[in-house]
Amino acid sequence: MSSEMIQLLVLAGIAVFLILRLKNVLGTREGFEKPPLPMPGGADKGNSSRKPFEVIEGGIDLDITDHVEDGSDAAKALASMKTIEPSFTVRDFIEGARGAYEMILMAFENGEVEDIKPFLSPEVYETFAEVITLREKEGLIVEANFVGVREVSLLDAEFDDETKEAELKIRFVGELTSVVRDSAGDIVEGNPNEIKKQKDIWTFARVMGADDPNWKLVATGE
Repeated sequence: MSSEMIQLLVLAGIAVFLILRLKNVLGTREGFEKPPLPMPGGADKGNSSRKPFEVIEGGIDLDITDHVEDGSDAAKALASMKTIEPSFTVRDFIEGARGAYEMILMAFENGEVEDIKPFLSPEVYETFAEVITLREKEGLIVEANFVGVREVSLLDAEFDDETKEAELKIRFVGELTSVVRDSAGDIVEGNPNEIKKQKDIWTFARVMGADDPNWKLVATGE
Protein backbone atom coordinates (compact mmCIF):
# COMPACT_ATOMS: atom_id res chain seq x y z
CA MET A 1 0.00 0.00 0.00
CA SER A 2 1.38 3.40 -1.00
CA SER A 3 2.22 6.09 1.53
CA GLU A 4 -0.37 8.38 -0.12
CA MET A 5 -3.10 5.77 0.42
CA ILE A 6 -2.07 5.28 4.07
CA GLN A 7 -2.16 9.05 4.64
CA LEU A 8 -5.62 9.25 3.08
CA LEU A 9 -6.93 6.46 5.34
CA VAL A 10 -5.46 8.17 8.42
CA LEU A 11 -7.11 11.48 7.50
CA ALA A 12 -10.41 9.72 6.86
CA GLY A 13 -10.22 8.10 10.29
CA ILE A 14 -9.50 11.43 11.95
CA ALA A 15 -12.43 13.02 10.09
CA VAL A 16 -14.80 10.29 11.29
CA PHE A 17 -13.63 10.80 14.89
CA LEU A 18 -14.15 14.56 14.68
CA ILE A 19 -17.59 14.15 13.10
CA LEU A 20 -18.66 11.92 16.00
CA ARG A 21 -17.19 14.42 18.47
CA LEU A 22 -19.06 17.28 16.79
CA LYS A 23 -22.29 15.28 16.98
CA ASN A 24 -21.88 14.99 20.75
CA VAL A 25 -21.22 18.71 21.03
CA LEU A 26 -23.60 20.26 18.52
CA GLY A 27 -26.25 17.71 17.62
CA THR A 28 -27.07 16.04 14.32
CA ARG A 29 -27.00 17.02 10.68
CA GLU A 30 -29.31 15.56 8.07
CA GLY A 31 -29.86 15.95 4.36
CA PHE A 32 -31.87 18.75 2.82
CA GLU A 33 -35.64 18.79 3.11
CA LYS A 34 -37.92 21.14 1.24
CA PRO A 35 -39.03 24.04 3.46
CA PRO A 36 -42.72 24.34 4.35
CA LEU A 37 -44.90 26.58 2.24
CA PRO A 38 -45.05 30.16 3.57
CA MET A 39 -48.14 31.11 5.53
CA PRO A 40 -50.47 33.69 3.96
CA GLY A 41 -49.17 37.13 4.82
CA GLY A 42 -45.91 35.71 6.24
CA ALA A 43 -45.43 34.15 9.67
CA ASP A 44 -42.98 36.82 10.80
CA LYS A 45 -45.33 39.57 9.79
CA GLY A 46 -48.09 38.00 11.81
CA ASN A 47 -45.92 37.71 14.89
CA SER A 48 -44.62 41.26 14.67
CA SER A 49 -48.11 42.76 14.31
CA ARG A 50 -49.47 40.93 17.31
CA LYS A 51 -50.25 43.24 20.21
CA PRO A 52 -48.47 42.49 23.49
CA PHE A 53 -50.77 40.72 25.92
CA GLU A 54 -51.32 42.63 29.13
CA VAL A 55 -51.30 40.21 32.02
CA ILE A 56 -54.11 40.57 34.54
CA GLU A 57 -53.28 39.19 37.95
CA GLY A 58 -54.77 35.72 38.22
CA GLY A 59 -55.38 35.54 34.46
CA ILE A 60 -53.69 33.65 31.65
CA ASP A 61 -50.41 35.00 30.31
CA LEU A 62 -50.43 34.23 26.58
CA ASP A 63 -46.73 35.01 26.38
CA ILE A 64 -46.28 31.86 28.49
CA THR A 65 -49.11 29.64 27.25
CA ASP A 66 -48.17 30.23 23.62
CA HIS A 67 -45.00 28.26 24.33
CA VAL A 68 -45.72 25.80 27.16
CA GLU A 69 -48.82 24.14 28.57
CA ASP A 70 -50.82 26.25 31.00
CA GLY A 71 -50.36 25.05 34.59
CA SER A 72 -47.26 22.97 33.78
CA ASP A 73 -44.07 23.16 35.81
CA ALA A 74 -42.47 25.06 32.92
CA ALA A 75 -45.30 27.59 32.93
CA LYS A 76 -44.93 28.11 36.67
CA ALA A 77 -41.17 28.57 36.26
CA LEU A 78 -41.69 31.21 33.56
CA ALA A 79 -44.22 33.01 35.74
CA SER A 80 -41.68 33.10 38.58
CA MET A 81 -39.08 34.57 36.22
CA LYS A 82 -41.50 37.33 35.29
CA THR A 83 -42.22 38.03 38.94
CA ILE A 84 -38.51 38.66 39.57
CA GLU A 85 -37.98 40.48 36.28
CA PRO A 86 -41.23 41.93 34.86
CA SER A 87 -39.55 43.09 31.64
CA PHE A 88 -38.74 39.48 30.69
CA THR A 89 -40.86 37.98 27.90
CA VAL A 90 -40.62 34.51 26.38
CA ARG A 91 -41.21 35.91 22.92
CA ASP A 92 -38.24 38.29 23.13
CA PHE A 93 -36.04 35.58 24.62
CA ILE A 94 -36.75 33.18 21.76
CA GLU A 95 -36.00 35.86 19.19
CA GLY A 96 -32.73 36.58 20.98
CA ALA A 97 -31.94 32.87 21.14
CA ARG A 98 -32.43 32.63 17.38
CA GLY A 99 -29.67 35.19 16.83
CA ALA A 100 -27.45 33.66 19.50
CA TYR A 101 -27.73 30.26 17.83
CA GLU A 102 -26.30 31.52 14.55
CA MET A 103 -23.59 33.54 16.30
CA ILE A 104 -22.40 30.68 18.53
CA LEU A 105 -22.71 27.94 15.92
CA MET A 106 -20.74 29.83 13.28
CA ALA A 107 -18.09 30.98 15.77
CA PHE A 108 -17.54 27.32 16.65
CA GLU A 109 -17.41 26.23 13.01
CA ASN A 110 -14.93 29.00 12.19
CA GLY A 111 -12.75 28.30 15.21
CA GLU A 112 -13.45 31.72 16.75
CA VAL A 113 -14.82 30.52 20.07
CA GLU A 114 -12.88 33.18 21.99
CA ASP A 115 -15.20 35.81 20.49
CA ILE A 116 -18.25 34.22 22.13
CA LYS A 117 -16.71 33.31 25.48
CA PRO A 118 -18.93 35.79 27.42
CA PHE A 119 -21.98 33.87 26.20
CA LEU A 120 -20.76 30.40 27.21
CA SER A 121 -20.46 28.69 30.57
CA PRO A 122 -16.88 27.64 31.45
CA GLU A 123 -17.75 23.99 30.79
CA VAL A 124 -19.22 24.63 27.33
CA TYR A 125 -16.33 26.95 26.42
CA GLU A 126 -13.76 24.30 27.37
CA THR A 127 -15.57 21.65 25.33
CA PHE A 128 -15.77 23.86 22.26
CA ALA A 129 -12.13 24.92 22.61
CA GLU A 130 -11.01 21.29 22.99
CA VAL A 131 -12.67 20.25 19.72
CA ILE A 132 -11.29 23.27 17.86
CA THR A 133 -7.76 22.60 19.16
CA LEU A 134 -7.94 18.95 18.10
CA ARG A 135 -9.19 20.02 14.67
CA GLU A 136 -6.29 22.45 14.26
CA LYS A 137 -3.67 19.93 15.38
CA GLU A 138 -4.82 17.51 12.71
CA GLY A 139 -4.73 20.22 10.05
CA LEU A 140 -8.45 20.00 9.36
CA ILE A 141 -10.37 23.07 8.26
CA VAL A 142 -14.13 23.52 8.42
CA GLU A 143 -15.82 25.69 5.82
CA ALA A 144 -19.40 26.47 6.77
CA ASN A 145 -22.08 28.87 5.59
CA PHE A 146 -25.19 29.53 7.62
CA VAL A 147 -28.43 29.42 5.61
CA GLY A 148 -31.04 30.11 8.27
CA VAL A 149 -33.09 28.88 11.22
CA ARG A 150 -36.13 26.83 10.34
CA GLU A 151 -37.41 26.23 13.87
CA VAL A 152 -36.96 27.57 17.39
CA SER A 153 -39.11 26.12 20.15
CA LEU A 154 -39.11 26.17 23.94
CA LEU A 155 -38.91 22.64 25.35
CA ASP A 156 -38.67 23.31 29.08
CA ALA A 157 -38.09 25.96 31.72
CA GLU A 158 -36.80 25.72 35.29
CA PHE A 159 -36.40 28.30 38.03
CA ASP A 160 -34.65 28.10 41.39
CA ASP A 161 -36.50 30.24 43.93
CA GLU A 162 -33.46 30.44 46.21
CA THR A 163 -30.72 31.33 43.74
CA LYS A 164 -33.07 33.05 41.24
CA GLU A 165 -31.31 31.12 38.47
CA ALA A 166 -33.41 30.40 35.41
CA GLU A 167 -32.78 27.73 32.77
CA LEU A 168 -34.51 27.56 29.40
CA LYS A 169 -34.12 24.57 27.10
CA ILE A 170 -34.51 25.43 23.40
CA ARG A 171 -34.71 23.22 20.33
CA PHE A 172 -33.18 24.61 17.15
CA VAL A 173 -33.40 23.35 13.59
CA GLY A 174 -31.02 25.28 11.38
CA GLU A 175 -29.73 24.93 7.84
CA LEU A 176 -26.14 25.27 6.69
CA THR A 177 -23.55 23.98 4.24
CA SER A 178 -20.39 22.51 5.69
CA VAL A 179 -17.28 20.70 4.49
CA VAL A 180 -14.13 19.46 6.24
CA ARG A 181 -10.87 19.84 4.32
CA ASP A 182 -7.44 18.41 5.07
CA SER A 183 -4.20 20.42 5.07
CA ALA A 184 -3.92 19.94 1.30
CA GLY A 185 -7.34 21.46 0.74
CA ASP A 186 -9.04 18.19 -0.21
CA ILE A 187 -12.55 17.53 1.07
CA VAL A 188 -12.68 14.63 3.54
CA GLU A 189 -16.31 15.13 4.59
CA GLY A 190 -19.33 17.08 3.40
CA ASN A 191 -20.51 18.73 0.21
CA PRO A 192 -20.33 22.52 -0.30
CA ASN A 193 -23.45 22.39 -2.48
CA GLU A 194 -25.62 20.36 -0.11
CA ILE A 195 -27.73 22.09 2.53
CA LYS A 196 -27.88 20.13 5.75
CA LYS A 197 -30.30 20.41 8.65
CA GLN A 198 -28.59 21.00 11.98
CA LYS A 199 -30.62 19.89 15.01
CA ASP A 200 -29.62 21.03 18.49
CA ILE A 201 -31.07 21.29 21.97
CA TRP A 202 -29.36 24.03 23.94
CA THR A 203 -29.90 25.15 27.52
CA PHE A 204 -29.42 28.80 28.46
CA ALA A 205 -29.14 30.04 32.04
CA ARG A 206 -29.17 33.39 33.82
CA VAL A 207 -29.82 34.80 37.29
CA MET A 208 -33.04 36.78 36.99
CA GLY A 209 -32.85 40.34 38.26
CA ALA A 210 -29.05 40.44 37.93
CA ASP A 211 -27.28 43.42 36.35
CA ASP A 212 -25.77 41.22 33.65
CA PRO A 213 -28.47 40.82 30.96
CA ASN A 214 -26.64 38.06 29.07
CA TRP A 215 -27.94 34.50 29.03
CA LYS A 216 -25.16 31.88 28.90
CA LEU A 217 -25.17 28.62 27.00
CA VAL A 218 -24.70 26.00 29.73
CA ALA A 219 -25.47 22.73 27.93
CA THR A 220 -25.66 21.37 24.39
CA GLY A 221 -27.16 18.21 23.00
CA GLU A 222 -29.48 16.78 20.39
